[in-house]
Amino acid sequence: MSAKLCFVLMPFGRKPDSGGLMIDFDQVYERVIKPAIERSGMEPIRADEEQAGGIIHKPMYERLLLCEFAVADLTTANANVYYELGVRHAVRPASTILVFADMTRLPFDVAPLRGMPYKLDAAGEPDDVAATVEAISTRLKAAREVLTDSPLFELVDGMRPQEVSHEKTDAFRSQVEYSKAIKSQLRDARSRDTDAVKSVEQQLGRLEDSEAGVLIDLMLSYRARKAWPEMISLVERMSKPIQSTVMVQEQYALALNRDGQGEKAETVLLDLIETRGPSSETCGILGRVYKDRWASALKDGDTYLAAGFLDKAIATYTEGFETDPRDAYPGVNAVTLMELRDPPDERRSELLPMVRYAVKRKMALGKPDYWDYATLVEPAVLEDNERDAKEALVKALGEIREKWEAETTVNNLRLIREYRDRRGPVASWHREIEDELTKAGSRH
Repeated sequence: MSAKLCFVLMPFGRKPDSGGLMIDFDQVYERVIKPAIERSGMEPIRADEEQAGGIIHKPMYERLLLCEFAVADLTTANANVYYELGVRHAVRPASTILVFADMTRLPFDVAPLRGMPYKLDAAGEPDDVAATVEAISTRLKAAREVLTDSPLFELVDGMRPQEVSHEKTDAFRSQVEYSKAIKSQLRDARSRDTDAVKSVEQQLGRLEDSEAGVLIDLMLSYRARKAWPEMISLVERMSKPIQSTVMVQEQYALALNRDGQGEKAETVLLDLIETRGPSSETCGILGRVYKDRWASALKDGDTYLAAGFLDKAIATYTEGFETDPRDAYPGVNAVTLMELRDPPDERRSELLPMVRYAVKRKMALGKPDYWDYATLVEPAVLEDNERDAKEALVKALGEIREKWEAETTVNNLRLIREYRDRRGPVASWHREIEDELTKAGSRH
């Protein structure tokens, strides 16, 4: 007999709580919620709405309706989670477990519901893990005997749950297993080549029938292989609801730009800013579009056009950093390009400490990754601080996941070195850092 399915509603990645603590929800899932579900004899299925750009899609509703059990993490009052919890309570009278970080102040409407707190440490990762896993597992086992935990079914007389045929639930379970298998194949294909990723796509058949999470994985797999035409084609064949999400539009523009369609990428991003407002990610990608057009104009010998694109790139990256000063990516690109102006933009000395602080604050509140350490390398190079640059380099080398990450950093460092070399001799350690990153990237 198959294990009962337990659907998990929660945010993805690291998200700040009301006090500014960056909570690592992936760690909460992997170390606490998933083991607790498995210990209770069930099979966990995690919602993938964050990976799909926040879209609520058909498989999401099926999971809310057809999974026998569910766990909802109410920490940070995530809007998607609350919406999905409302749908779940409307269709399932029982078997929905609520959890939340113990410092969370629940909104008035859900405060009376019986939820279970869990502990976090100062880094926003699970604390007292063994006890929490046992407590959630015990609550899930007890939920098998509970007749009603939905306030709708408890308070409204005459409410009856909708009966679902076993054919529907059997088909749903088969689809869940199929999606898991496809995602596993994509993980393998990403490490091989573009043809391997294409082969997985061909198994999907009609894209309209595929889960949003699978399509996002497929899109990012093409990105990992730098298969820009394939990535563009995939997005253009997606259904409109998935295609129009912010994340997909941003990645579409990124692929267009890398494929040499900078003007079209610019149009996509400007439309996105017009309709959804600026963000550090959107402005960061648009800044890269202008940066590439600046480089192209320089190569063609059009110095005046190049100067215009350089200023647009600086302004766009700066806007992105000002939109969210916690995201150092657009900030570090802004100060790097400020260094390349002739003469250099004096604002770089004001922004550099802010960029460094943004990175270190993010690292203090969560688990540092490659981009955190790589972002510290560039300010150190801009300030000719060899000790700090090499210290950050050593840590960055151990965190490289994909070749393109190191290549991006090397390109920025090379630009800084080449422009400075025109003004006077540059220390040899600058090139040494580039060489080490290039070697490390080639191993991925």
